[in-house]
Amino acid sequence: MKLKPIMFVGTGSDVGKSIINAAFCRIFVQDGYNPAPFKAQNMSLNSFVTKDGAEIGRAQAVQAEASGIKCNEHMNPILLKPSGEKVSQLIVRGKPKGNKSAYEYFSKGKNELFQIAIESFKKLEEKYNPIVMEGAGSISELNLKSKDIVNMNMALATDANVFLIADIDRGGVFGSVYGTLELLEKQERKLIKGIIINKFKGDVKLFEEGRKKLEEITKTKVVGIIPYFDDIYIDDEDSVSLARVNKTADKNKINIAVVLLKHISNFTDFAPFEKMQTINLYYAQNSQDIEDSDIIIIPGSKNTISDMLYLKKTGLDKAILKAVKNNKVVIGICGGYQIMGEFIEDPHNVEGNIEKIPGLGILPVTTILSKEKSTKQVEFYYKNYKEVCKGYEIHMGETKSTEQKPVNHLVKGGEDGFMLNEKCFGTYMHGIFDNNIVLQDILSFFDKNAENINFEDFKQKEYDRLADLVRQNVDMEYVYEVLKD
Repeated sequence: MKLKPIMFVGTGSDVGKSIINAAFCRIFVQDGYNPAPFKAQNMSLNSFVTKDGAEIGRAQAVQAEASGIKCNEHMNPILLKPSGEKVSQLIVRGKPKGNKSAYEYFSKGKNELFQIAIESFKKLEEKYNPIVMEGAGSISELNLKSKDIVNMNMALATDANVFLIADIDRGGVFGSVYGTLELLEKQERKLIKGIIINKFKGDVKLFEEGRKKLEEITKTKVVGIIPYFDDIYIDDEDSVSLARVNKTADKNKINIAVVLLKHISNFTDFAPFEKMQTINLYYAQNSQDIEDSDIIIIPGSKNTISDMLYLKKTGLDKAILKAVKNNKVVIGICGGYQIMGEFIEDPHNVEGNIEKIPGLGILPVTTILSKEKSTKQVEFYYKNYKEVCKGYEIHMGETKSTEQKPVNHLVKGGEDGFMLNEKCFGTYMHGIFDNNIVLQDILSFFDKNAENINFEDFKQKEYDRLADLVRQNVDMEYVYEVLKD
Protein backbone atom coordinates (compact mmCIF):
# COMPACT_ATOMS: atom_id res chain seq x y z
CA MET A 1 0.00 0.00 0.00
CA LYS A 2 1.25 3.47 -0.91
CA LEU A 3 1.86 5.62 2.16
CA LYS A 4 1.99 9.40 2.29
CA PRO A 5 5.34 10.98 3.20
CA ILE A 6 5.97 11.25 6.93
CA MET A 7 8.00 14.12 8.34
CA PHE A 8 9.61 14.63 11.76
CA VAL A 9 10.14 18.23 12.81
CA GLY A 10 11.23 19.79 16.07
CA THR A 11 10.55 22.48 18.63
CA GLY A 12 14.29 23.15 18.42
CA SER A 13 17.67 21.65 17.58
CA ASP A 14 18.90 18.40 19.10
CA VAL A 15 15.47 17.17 20.18
CA GLY A 16 16.06 13.76 18.55
CA LYS A 17 14.69 14.16 15.02
CA SER A 18 17.48 12.20 13.32
CA ILE A 19 17.29 9.26 15.72
CA ILE A 20 13.50 8.98 15.58
CA ASN A 21 13.66 9.26 11.79
CA ALA A 22 16.11 6.32 11.74
CA ALA A 23 13.80 4.35 14.05
CA PHE A 24 10.83 4.81 11.74
CA CYS A 25 12.93 3.86 8.71
CA ARG A 26 13.68 0.53 10.38
CA ILE A 27 10.06 0.08 11.57
CA PHE A 28 8.76 0.51 8.03
CA VAL A 29 11.30 -2.05 6.77
CA GLN A 30 10.22 -4.50 9.48
CA ASP A 31 6.60 -3.99 8.40
CA GLY A 32 7.32 -4.80 4.77
CA TYR A 33 7.68 -1.33 3.26
CA ASN A 34 10.55 0.13 1.25
CA PRO A 35 11.34 3.47 2.92
CA ALA A 36 13.99 6.06 2.13
CA PRO A 37 15.14 9.06 4.21
CA PHE A 38 15.10 12.65 2.99
CA LYS A 39 16.35 15.91 4.42
CA ALA A 40 16.28 18.82 1.99
CA GLN A 41 19.03 20.77 3.73
CA ASN A 42 21.49 19.65 6.35
CA MET A 43 24.22 21.51 8.21
CA SER A 44 26.93 19.24 9.55
CA LEU A 45 30.67 18.59 9.54
CA ASN A 46 29.97 14.88 9.89
CA SER A 47 29.40 13.65 6.36
CA PHE A 48 29.48 10.45 4.33
CA VAL A 49 30.29 9.51 0.73
CA THR A 50 27.85 7.56 -1.43
CA LYS A 51 28.85 4.78 -3.79
CA ASP A 52 28.90 7.32 -6.64
CA GLY A 53 31.20 9.70 -4.76
CA ALA A 54 28.57 12.20 -3.61
CA GLU A 55 28.88 13.80 -0.17
CA ILE A 56 25.80 13.88 2.08
CA GLY A 57 25.03 14.37 5.77
CA ARG A 58 25.93 11.45 7.99
CA ALA A 59 22.40 11.31 9.43
CA GLN A 60 20.86 10.45 6.07
CA ALA A 61 23.52 7.79 5.46
CA VAL A 62 22.61 6.27 8.84
CA GLN A 63 18.89 6.44 8.06
CA ALA A 64 19.48 4.77 4.69
CA GLU A 65 21.39 2.04 6.49
CA ALA A 66 18.45 1.62 8.87
CA SER A 67 16.22 1.38 5.76
CA GLY A 68 18.39 -1.40 4.35
CA ILE A 69 19.32 0.57 1.22
CA LYS A 70 22.35 2.35 -0.21
CA CYS A 71 22.41 6.08 0.34
CA ASN A 72 22.44 8.54 -2.57
CA GLU A 73 22.74 12.28 -3.15
CA HIS A 74 18.97 12.82 -3.38
CA MET A 75 18.49 11.89 0.28
CA ASN A 76 20.27 15.11 1.29
CA PRO A 77 20.46 17.37 -1.79
CA ILE A 78 21.73 20.44 0.09
CA LEU A 79 24.56 20.13 2.63
CA LEU A 80 26.26 23.01 4.43
CA LYS A 81 29.65 22.37 6.02
CA PRO A 82 30.71 25.27 8.29
CA SER A 83 34.30 26.33 7.65
CA GLY A 84 34.30 29.52 9.73
CA GLU A 85 32.06 31.56 12.01
CA LYS A 86 29.89 32.90 9.18
CA VAL A 87 30.91 30.85 6.16
CA SER A 88 29.96 27.36 5.01
CA GLN A 89 30.87 25.20 2.06
CA LEU A 90 27.75 24.65 -0.03
CA ILE A 91 27.36 21.11 -1.37
CA VAL A 92 24.57 20.49 -3.88
CA ARG A 93 23.64 16.89 -4.68
CA GLY A 94 26.95 15.73 -3.34
CA LYS A 95 29.24 18.19 -5.13
CA PRO A 96 30.83 21.37 -3.68
CA LYS A 97 29.62 24.67 -5.13
CA GLY A 98 31.88 27.07 -3.26
CA ASN A 99 31.71 28.89 0.06
CA LYS A 100 28.70 30.96 1.04
CA SER A 101 27.96 33.33 3.91
CA ALA A 102 24.70 32.81 5.77
CA TYR A 103 23.28 35.93 4.10
CA GLU A 104 24.25 34.76 0.60
CA TYR A 105 22.76 31.35 1.23
CA PHE A 106 19.41 32.43 2.64
CA SER A 107 18.91 35.10 0.00
CA LYS A 108 19.10 32.34 -2.61
CA GLY A 109 17.55 29.41 -0.77
CA LYS A 110 13.84 29.65 -1.53
CA ASN A 111 14.35 29.76 -5.27
CA GLU A 112 16.95 27.62 -7.03
CA LEU A 113 17.89 25.41 -4.07
CA PHE A 114 14.28 24.74 -3.14
CA GLN A 115 13.55 23.48 -6.64
CA ILE A 116 16.60 21.23 -6.51
CA ALA A 117 15.35 19.77 -3.25
CA ILE A 118 11.86 19.20 -4.66
CA GLU A 119 13.30 17.40 -7.70
CA SER A 120 15.37 15.12 -5.45
CA PHE A 121 12.31 14.33 -3.34
CA LYS A 122 10.35 13.34 -6.44
CA LYS A 123 13.14 11.07 -7.63
CA LEU A 124 13.08 9.23 -4.31
CA GLU A 125 9.29 9.03 -4.27
CA GLU A 126 9.32 7.24 -7.63
CA LYS A 127 11.26 4.34 -6.10
CA TYR A 128 10.60 4.26 -2.36
CA ASN A 129 7.57 4.05 -0.06
CA PRO A 130 7.24 5.90 2.23
CA ILE A 131 9.65 8.83 2.20
CA VAL A 132 10.72 9.50 5.79
CA MET A 133 11.52 13.20 5.99
CA GLU A 134 13.43 15.21 8.55
CA GLY A 135 13.22 18.88 9.39
CA ALA A 136 15.93 21.10 10.88
CA GLY A 137 16.05 23.04 14.12
CA SER A 138 12.75 24.67 15.06
CA ILE A 139 9.86 24.95 12.61
CA SER A 140 8.86 28.32 14.05
CA GLU A 141 11.88 30.53 13.35
CA LEU A 142 9.84 33.46 12.02
CA ASN A 143 12.84 35.37 10.66
CA LEU A 144 13.83 32.46 8.43
CA LYS A 145 10.46 30.95 7.45
CA SER A 146 10.11 32.76 4.15
CA LYS A 147 13.50 31.43 3.07
CA ASP A 148 13.11 27.96 4.57
CA ILE A 149 13.57 24.94 2.31
CA VAL A 150 13.71 22.15 4.88
CA ASN A 151 10.77 22.52 7.29
CA MET A 152 7.14 23.49 6.70
CA ASN A 153 7.60 24.87 3.18
CA MET A 154 8.92 21.44 2.21
CA ALA A 155 6.08 19.73 4.10
CA LEU A 156 3.53 21.82 2.19
CA ALA A 157 5.19 21.11 -1.15
CA THR A 158 5.14 17.34 -0.55
CA ASP A 159 1.84 17.12 1.38
CA ALA A 160 3.63 15.31 4.19
CA ASN A 161 2.10 14.12 7.44
CA VAL A 162 4.09 15.98 10.08
CA PHE A 163 4.92 14.93 13.64
CA LEU A 164 6.38 17.44 16.07
CA ILE A 165 9.15 16.21 18.39
CA ALA A 166 9.88 17.90 21.72
CA ASP A 167 12.70 17.12 24.18
CA ILE A 168 11.19 16.93 27.67
CA ASP A 169 14.60 16.41 29.28
CA ARG A 170 15.62 20.02 28.65
CA GLY A 171 12.47 21.36 30.33
CA GLY A 172 9.72 23.72 29.18
CA VAL A 173 8.02 21.12 27.03
CA PHE A 174 4.51 22.62 27.32
CA GLY A 175 5.62 26.11 26.34
CA SER A 176 7.85 24.90 23.50
CA VAL A 177 5.17 22.67 21.98
CA TYR A 178 2.29 25.13 22.39
CA GLY A 179 4.34 28.10 21.19
CA THR A 180 5.70 26.22 18.21
CA LEU A 181 2.25 25.19 17.03
CA GLU A 182 0.66 28.59 17.68
CA LEU A 183 3.25 30.28 15.47
CA LEU A 184 2.38 28.12 12.47
CA GLU A 185 0.17 29.40 9.67
CA LYS A 186 -3.21 27.76 9.15
CA GLN A 187 -2.18 25.62 6.18
CA GLU A 188 0.96 24.49 8.03
CA ARG A 189 -0.99 23.65 11.17
CA LYS A 190 -3.27 21.31 9.21
CA LEU A 191 -0.28 19.10 8.36
CA ILE A 192 0.60 18.45 12.02
CA LYS A 193 -0.77 14.98 12.82
CA GLY A 194 0.76 14.39 16.22
CA ILE A 195 3.26 15.21 18.95
CA ILE A 196 6.10 12.97 20.13
CA ILE A 197 7.60 13.64 23.55
CA ASN A 198 11.23 12.49 23.51
CA LYS A 199 13.85 11.70 26.19
CA PHE A 200 11.43 11.10 29.06
CA LYS A 201 13.11 10.00 32.29
CA GLY A 202 11.23 8.00 34.91
CA ASP A 203 7.81 6.36 34.90
CA VAL A 204 5.82 7.36 31.81
CA LYS A 205 2.60 6.92 33.82
CA LEU A 206 3.54 10.09 35.69
CA PHE A 207 3.03 12.06 32.46
CA GLU A 208 -0.55 10.90 31.84
CA GLU A 209 -1.99 14.15 33.17
CA GLY A 210 0.65 16.06 31.20
CA ARG A 211 -0.35 14.21 28.04
CA LYS A 212 -4.01 15.14 28.53
CA LYS A 213 -3.24 18.78 29.22
CA LEU A 214 -0.94 19.02 26.19
CA GLU A 215 -3.60 17.50 23.94
CA GLU A 216 -6.20 19.84 25.44
CA ILE A 217 -4.27 23.07 24.85
CA THR A 218 -2.90 22.10 21.41
CA LYS A 219 -5.90 20.10 20.10
CA THR A 220 -3.29 17.62 18.82
CA LYS A 221 -2.76 13.97 19.73
CA VAL A 222 0.36 12.99 21.69
CA VAL A 223 1.18 9.86 19.71
CA GLY A 224 4.18 8.77 21.72
CA ILE A 225 6.41 9.29 24.74
CA ILE A 226 9.90 7.95 24.09
CA PRO A 227 11.95 7.01 27.17
CA TYR A 228 15.42 8.49 27.59
CA PHE A 229 18.08 5.94 26.61
CA ASP A 230 21.86 5.87 26.43
CA ASP A 231 22.43 2.16 25.84
CA ILE A 232 21.51 2.01 22.14
CA TYR A 233 24.26 3.05 19.76
CA ILE A 234 23.30 5.10 16.69
CA ASP A 235 25.85 7.34 14.95
CA ASP A 236 25.73 10.95 16.16
CA GLU A 237 25.74 13.75 13.62
CA ASP A 238 25.84 17.23 15.00
CA SER A 239 28.64 17.43 17.57
CA VAL A 240 30.88 15.59 19.95
CA SER A 241 28.85 15.08 23.11
CA LEU A 242 29.93 16.84 26.29
CA ALA A 243 29.99 13.49 28.08
CA ARG A 244 32.82 12.34 25.82
CA VAL A 245 34.62 15.67 25.99
CA ASN A 246 34.61 15.63 29.77
CA LYS A 247 35.96 12.09 30.10
CA THR A 248 39.54 11.56 31.25
CA ALA A 249 42.04 8.69 31.28
CA ASP A 250 41.25 5.40 33.02
CA LYS A 251 44.34 3.54 34.26
CA ASN A 252 42.51 0.21 34.02
CA LYS A 253 41.87 0.51 30.29
CA ILE A 254 43.62 1.31 27.02
CA ASN A 255 43.27 5.09 26.72
CA ILE A 256 42.64 6.67 23.31
CA ALA A 257 42.82 10.45 23.11
CA VAL A 258 41.18 12.07 20.09
CA VAL A 259 42.56 15.61 19.74
CA LEU A 260 39.60 17.98 20.02
CA LEU A 261 40.20 20.28 17.06
CA LYS A 262 38.14 23.45 16.67
CA HIS A 263 36.88 22.28 13.26
CA ILE A 264 36.72 18.53 13.96
CA SER A 265 34.81 16.54 11.35
CA ASN A 266 33.71 12.92 10.94
CA PHE A 267 34.16 12.08 14.62
CA THR A 268 32.12 8.92 14.01
CA ASP A 269 35.40 7.46 12.69
CA PHE A 270 36.13 6.46 16.29
CA ALA A 271 32.80 4.82 17.14
CA PRO A 272 34.11 1.22 16.97
CA PHE A 273 36.58 1.92 19.78
CA GLU A 274 33.78 3.21 21.99
CA LYS A 275 31.98 -0.13 21.81
CA MET A 276 34.95 -2.10 23.20
CA GLN A 277 35.03 -2.87 26.91
CA THR A 278 38.81 -2.59 27.18
CA ILE A 279 38.93 0.89 25.60
CA ASN A 280 38.48 4.32 27.19
CA LEU A 281 38.12 6.90 24.41
CA TYR A 282 38.01 10.59 25.25
CA TYR A 283 38.65 13.96 23.60
CA ALA A 284 41.93 15.70 24.44
CA GLN A 285 41.76 19.41 25.20
CA ASN A 286 45.15 19.88 26.89
CA SER A 287 48.64 18.42 27.06
CA GLN A 288 47.86 16.31 30.11
CA ASP A 289 45.06 14.52 28.25
CA ILE A 290 47.58 13.49 25.60
CA GLU A 291 50.28 12.54 28.10
CA ASP A 292 47.82 10.25 29.92
CA SER A 293 46.85 8.37 26.74
CA ASP A 294 48.22 5.26 25.06
CA ILE A 295 46.94 6.11 21.58
CA ILE A 296 46.59 9.59 20.09
CA ILE A 297 44.37 10.22 17.07
CA ILE A 298 44.37 13.53 15.18
CA PRO A 299 40.95 13.58 13.49
CA GLY A 300 39.56 15.12 10.33
CA SER A 301 39.19 18.89 10.08
CA LYS A 302 37.11 21.27 7.95
CA ASN A 303 39.85 23.90 8.28
CA THR A 304 43.24 22.22 8.56
CA ILE A 305 45.35 25.39 8.63
CA SER A 306 43.24 26.98 11.36
CA ASP A 307 43.40 23.80 13.44
CA MET A 308 47.18 23.54 12.98
CA LEU A 309 47.49 27.09 14.33
CA TYR A 310 45.20 26.09 17.22
CA LEU A 311 47.52 23.21 18.15
CA LYS A 312 50.48 25.58 18.27
CA LYS A 313 48.59 28.18 20.29
CA THR A 314 47.51 25.66 22.94
CA GLY A 315 50.78 23.72 23.13
CA LEU A 316 49.04 20.55 22.02
CA ASP A 317 51.56 20.33 19.17
CA LYS A 318 54.42 19.82 21.64
CA ALA A 319 52.44 17.16 23.51
CA ILE A 320 51.82 15.23 20.28
CA LEU A 321 55.49 15.45 19.26
CA LYS A 322 56.47 14.18 22.70
CA ALA A 323 54.10 11.24 22.30
CA VAL A 324 55.77 10.30 18.99
CA LYS A 325 59.20 10.57 20.64
CA ASN A 326 58.00 8.27 23.43
CA ASN A 327 56.92 5.68 20.87
CA LYS A 328 53.20 5.97 21.53
CA VAL A 329 50.67 5.10 18.85
CA VAL A 330 49.92 8.32 16.90
CA ILE A 331 47.51 8.29 13.95
CA GLY A 332 46.22 11.09 11.72
CA ILE A 333 42.99 10.77 9.74
CA CYS A 334 42.41 13.03 6.69
CA GLY A 335 42.97 16.57 8.01
CA GLY A 336 44.90 15.01 10.88
CA TYR A 337 47.15 13.32 8.31
CA GLN A 338 47.77 16.69 6.64
CA ILE A 339 48.58 18.25 10.02
CA MET A 340 51.18 15.53 10.72
CA GLY A 341 53.16 16.59 7.63
CA GLU A 342 55.94 19.15 7.17
CA PHE A 343 53.91 21.82 5.39
CA ILE A 344 50.32 22.68 4.46
CA GLU A 345 50.01 24.95 1.43
CA ASP A 346 46.88 26.77 0.29
CA PRO A 347 47.76 28.58 -2.96
CA HIS A 348 44.10 29.03 -3.95
CA ASN A 349 43.00 30.37 -0.54
CA VAL A 350 40.59 27.46 -0.10
CA GLU A 351 40.66 27.78 3.69
CA GLY A 352 41.55 31.45 4.11
CA ASN A 353 44.29 33.99 3.50
CA ILE A 354 47.26 31.99 4.83
CA GLU A 355 49.03 30.37 1.89
CA LYS A 356 51.56 28.19 3.71
CA ILE A 357 52.30 27.05 7.25
CA PRO A 358 54.49 24.37 8.83
CA GLY A 359 52.75 21.24 10.05
CA LEU A 360 53.82 19.10 12.99
CA GLY A 361 56.69 17.70 10.93
CA ILE A 362 56.09 14.12 12.08
CA LEU A 363 55.72 12.72 8.57
CA PRO A 364 57.91 13.70 5.58
CA VAL A 365 54.91 14.81 3.51
CA THR A 366 53.56 18.10 2.17
CA THR A 367 49.92 18.87 1.46
CA ILE A 368 48.78 21.30 -1.24
CA LEU A 369 45.11 22.20 -0.82
CA SER A 370 43.12 22.36 -4.06
CA LYS A 371 39.80 23.69 -5.29
CA GLU A 372 38.61 20.21 -6.24
CA LYS A 373 37.29 17.83 -3.60
CA SER A 374 38.00 14.09 -3.68
CA THR A 375 35.00 12.06 -2.51
CA LYS A 376 34.91 8.32 -3.05
CA GLN A 377 34.31 4.97 -1.43
CA VAL A 378 37.43 2.82 -1.42
CA GLU A 379 38.43 -0.81 -0.94
CA PHE A 380 41.99 -1.31 0.26
CA TYR A 381 44.53 -3.59 1.91
CA TYR A 382 45.75 -2.27 5.26
CA LYS A 383 49.54 -2.55 5.75
CA ASN A 384 50.54 -6.06 4.65
CA TYR A 385 47.28 -7.80 5.53
CA LYS A 386 45.45 -9.73 2.81
CA GLU A 387 41.93 -8.95 4.00
CA VAL A 388 40.01 -6.39 1.91
CA CYS A 389 38.98 -3.35 3.95
CA LYS A 390 36.47 -0.58 3.19
CA GLY A 391 36.52 3.18 3.80
CA TYR A 392 35.83 6.50 2.13
CA GLU A 393 37.72 9.69 1.29
CA ILE A 394 36.57 13.31 1.68
CA HIS A 395 39.35 15.86 1.23
CA MET A 396 40.43 18.90 -0.73
CA GLY A 397 44.11 18.59 -1.51
CA GLU A 398 46.90 16.20 -2.34
CA THR A 399 49.59 14.96 0.02
CA LYS A 400 52.95 14.00 -1.45
CA SER A 401 56.31 12.69 -0.28
CA THR A 402 59.66 11.86 -1.82
CA GLU A 403 59.49 8.54 0.05
CA GLN A 404 57.02 5.73 -0.59
CA LYS A 405 55.80 4.19 2.66
CA PRO A 406 52.03 3.83 2.20
CA VAL A 407 49.67 2.61 4.90
CA ASN A 408 47.09 1.25 2.48
CA HIS A 409 47.23 -0.32 -0.98
CA LEU A 410 44.04 0.31 -2.95
CA VAL A 411 42.32 -2.69 -4.54
CA LYS A 412 41.88 -0.80 -7.84
CA GLY A 413 45.48 0.43 -7.80
CA GLY A 414 47.18 3.26 -6.02
CA GLU A 415 48.33 3.92 -2.48
CA ASP A 416 47.16 5.90 0.52
CA GLY A 417 48.83 7.51 3.50
CA PHE A 418 52.31 7.44 4.94
CA MET A 419 53.64 5.09 7.61
CA LEU A 420 56.54 6.42 9.67
CA ASN A 421 56.60 3.14 11.59
CA GLU A 422 54.16 0.50 12.83
CA LYS A 423 52.91 2.84 15.55
CA CYS A 424 52.79 6.12 13.66
CA PHE A 425 51.00 6.85 10.39
CA GLY A 426 48.59 9.13 8.56
CA THR A 427 45.81 8.20 6.14
CA TYR A 428 42.99 9.83 4.18
CA MET A 429 40.72 6.86 4.92
CA HIS A 430 37.60 7.69 6.90
CA GLY A 431 35.93 4.63 8.38
CA ILE A 432 39.25 2.81 8.61
CA PHE A 433 38.50 1.66 12.16
CA ASP A 434 35.26 0.00 11.05
CA ASN A 435 37.52 -2.79 9.78
CA ASN A 436 38.25 -5.36 12.47
CA ILE A 437 41.71 -6.17 11.10
CA VAL A 438 42.74 -2.53 11.64
CA LEU A 439 41.40 -2.51 15.20
CA GLN A 440 43.20 -5.74 16.02
CA ASP A 441 46.47 -4.47 14.58
CA ILE A 442 46.42 -1.21 16.54
CA LEU A 443 45.35 -2.80 19.81
CA SER A 444 47.88 -5.65 19.48
CA PHE A 445 50.52 -3.35 20.99
CA PHE A 446 48.56 -3.50 24.24
CA ASP A 447 46.34 -6.59 24.16
CA LYS A 448 47.10 -9.63 22.04
CA ASN A 449 43.56 -10.89 22.68
CA ALA A 450 41.62 -7.75 21.83
CA GLU A 451 37.87 -8.07 21.33
CA ASN A 452 36.65 -9.17 17.94
CA ILE A 453 33.95 -6.81 16.73
CA ASN A 454 31.86 -7.12 13.59
CA PHE A 455 30.79 -3.49 13.57
CA GLU A 456 28.31 -3.93 10.71
CA ASP A 457 26.40 -6.68 12.54
CA PHE A 458 26.52 -4.63 15.71
CA LYS A 459 24.95 -1.60 13.99
CA GLN A 460 22.14 -3.66 12.43
CA LYS A 461 21.19 -5.09 15.82
CA GLU A 462 21.17 -1.57 17.29
CA TYR A 463 18.76 -0.36 14.59
CA ASP A 464 16.41 -3.20 15.54
CA ARG A 465 16.69 -2.33 19.23
CA LEU A 466 15.93 1.31 18.47
CA ALA A 467 12.93 0.38 16.33
CA ASP A 468 11.57 -1.91 19.07
CA LEU A 469 11.87 0.84 21.69
CA VAL A 470 10.06 3.41 19.55
CA ARG A 471 7.40 0.95 18.39
CA GLN A 472 6.59 0.05 21.99
CA ASN A 473 6.09 3.70 22.93
CA VAL A 474 4.30 5.14 19.89
CA ASP A 475 0.73 4.58 18.71
CA MET A 476 1.76 2.94 15.43
CA GLU A 477 -1.84 2.06 14.58
CA TYR A 478 -2.66 5.77 14.53
CA VAL A 479 0.49 6.58 12.52
CA TYR A 480 -0.44 4.10 9.81
CA GLU A 481 -4.02 5.33 9.84
CA VAL A 482 -3.00 8.90 8.94
CA LEU A 483 -0.34 7.77 6.45
CA LYS A 484 -2.91 5.70 4.54
CA ASP A 485 -5.47 8.50 4.53
